[in-house]
Amino acid sequence: MQNSHWTAHLRLLLKPPALPHWTKRETDSFRLGMLFLAPWLIGFFAFTLYPMLASLYYSFTIYHARRAPEWVGLQNYIQLFQDEKFYIALNNTLYMVVIAVPLGLFASFLCAVLLNLKVRGQAFYRVVYFLPSIVPTVAGTILFLWLLNPQVGLVNTLLAKIGIEGPNWMADPNWAKPGLILLGLWGMGGTIVIYLSGLQDVPQSLIEAAELDGANWLQRLWYITIPMVSPITLFNLITGMIGMFQYFAQAYVIGGGGNLGRPLNSTLFYSVYLYQNAFLFLKMGYASAMAWILFLIILLLTILLLKVSDRFTYYAG
Repeated sequence: MQNSHWTAHLRLLLKPPALPHWTKRETDSFRLGMLFLAPWLIGFFAFTLYPMLASLYYSFTIYHARRAPEWVGLQNYIQLFQDEKFYIALNNTLYMVVIAVPLGLFASFLCAVLLNLKVRGQAFYRVVYFLPSIVPTVAGTILFLWLLNPQVGLVNTLLAKIGIEGPNWMADPNWAKPGLILLGLWGMGGTIVIYLSGLQDVPQSLIEAAELDGANWLQRLWYITIPMVSPITLFNLITGMIGMFQYFAQAYVIGGGGNLGRPLNSTLFYSVYLYQNAFLFLKMGYASAMAWILFLIILLLTILLLKVSDRFTYYAG
């Protein structure tokens, strides 16, 4: 019996069943569909798949962009795990992921709840909260460099008026990352809008039933609203984590392009160090290895979040 079972599997491998015959109309529809897909397919293969495969190959080579790659196997990866700056950059990035992302989610949800209240001027308040998110990153960062200037910045000036000596912000390694977190909180309009869309889908009947049962506003928020928008929270958490692991533009503007990581490597994030190796030191193979390690970190954390999401995510139906 077992031999006949394996024989049947072998026959299927040697001679798979023929595909169903398509009619001329089905064939024409398939060709037309592929024609419409062609621009995306060309873009995907030319600008996504090929660069990924090329960077995977370069990660096993010494490649300085001025001569042919030299195969070195795992040397780049071994060197990375012996590189002190690699760990500094990874720690700085993890600091932002662990602190800035949850803080941004909490603040965005709170603002969305307030902006969802039926008050006079609701549309105006929504526009005001969303406007900072459409300010270009470079312009917003330069604005915050002025606001957080230790001597003449508006923030320290206001703190001085109430008797508090403001920190040195971007000039102090202990305050540089908190300053960037403030910048992120200022531009969280996109996350607020996503939360607002989720709040619109919370069944009003559940809220009214809880209100009739004597639940106060905080209880309705905790037991109804938060569980109902938990899929939105999961989405914002994953996208926020992925975006924060690629944090670059703000740190680049602070470093002025030539002094990246200042002060004292406190803003040397993973993507900044990758950029340094690739385009300043021209160590393309080394930078490619960094990129693949970052890809694996993001992939593993995303899978982990999806695995544990069942514990805190509610899907209606």
